[in-house]
Amino acid sequence: MGLVKNLSLAILGTGFTVLATAAQAKAVTLTYDRSIGSPGFGPGELFVPQGIAVDSQGNTLIANGRGINPADGTPNYDLGNKIEIFNPSGQYIGAIGSGGTGPGQFDEPTTVDFNPVTGDLYSGDVYNNRINQFDSQGNFIRSFANGAFTPLVEGRLFFGPSGLTFDKDGNVYVGDFNGERILKYTSDGQQLGVIGGTRGTAPGEFQGVAGVRISPVSGNIFVADQYNNRVQVLDPNGNPLLAFGSVGSELGQFLQPIGIEVDEEENIYVADSINSRVQVFDKNGNFLTSFGENARDASGNPVPPPAFTGPPFGNPLDLTPGRFNWTGGTTLKDDKLYVGDFFQGRVQVLNVEGRKQVPEPSSALGLALLGLGAATITLRKRGQQKPAFNLKNY
Repeated sequence: MGLVKNLSLAILGTGFTVLATAAQAKAVTLTYDRSIGSPGFGPGELFVPQGIAVDSQGNTLIANGRGINPADGTPNYDLGNKIEIFNPSGQYIGAIGSGGTGPGQFDEPTTVDFNPVTGDLYSGDVYNNRINQFDSQGNFIRSFANGAFTPLVEGRLFFGPSGLTFDKDGNVYVGDFNGERILKYTSDGQQLGVIGGTRGTAPGEFQGVAGVRISPVSGNIFVADQYNNRVQVLDPNGNPLLAFGSVGSELGQFLQPIGIEVDEEENIYVADSINSRVQVFDKNGNFLTSFGENARDASGNPVPPPAFTGPPFGNPLDLTPGRFNWTGGTTLKDDKLYVGDFFQGRVQVLNVEGRKQVPEPSSALGLALLGLGAATITLRKRGQQKPAFNLKNY
């Protein structure tokens, strides 16, 4: 979602962060678990993975890049343009869709997710300017929101459907990246409303609606506001509640956040794309932890993103666990955070630990009796199943 030239990319150090907490502590940590996929253009290989979902069987579905002909930039529908499927062991088992403009086909798939009410799968389809909907077996149902997304605007390299999420009734919320808004639809594609729509920096205004997630607890809407380098929180009606973040590479700052997730404790996970890391915040926007650092070449220098007209991979690749060349699409499932490694053709899976609140060993009352007051200090280190899809005819 937008290549940026001549960026100074920061390295995250290790160390300890001191958190002042009340009677309960959150000590969220992210650790590397495994990777899914590898860079390339063949079966089971990925380039620019923008959307990720995990089905009820534990299979991982990844929206796989847009193939183009290098001579003139015209579409090459034989490369990418599918939702690739990997089983729980990370083995490639098939795909949904194909490249093209017809029913159930893609011209750059992006955001992808399952409707928790119906079980259907929805995915953004950028150059076809629509949302594609499939049933739980991967069979095409319909396309909707045809032509609803704002075209490319000057200074940006991405457009169309960005983040996608659902409310408790199964209604669909889709980010219109350049329209600075979120479109709301019924599960069968009937438009219900619009949130936002004004470009700017004030509360409720956006500059690049990227990731969108609805809290399973409050119903609040969490938005990665990419070019404003912040996260915005809206109530279920779209009224602004909170914004946090600023431009930069320090902890708590962003360089174009893209993916966003929210857990049952309303901790917020943000793919801080150009900083090549994931940052975690509590529901009030307080920084909790960070994971990831820039890919490096043999001399230890950061690997830049690829040129817009070249192959979609960093040169060289650095497939060391925890190193990214831009973090992108995300999903959160069963205490695992899945993060797209944009320009290294893979998804890195991270363990999420300590996210639930737990009582401190000493009660606040006991500390008060000792004359220490109610606040405590916590040191935290920064830090083959049956597939759910019928894969015939793919």
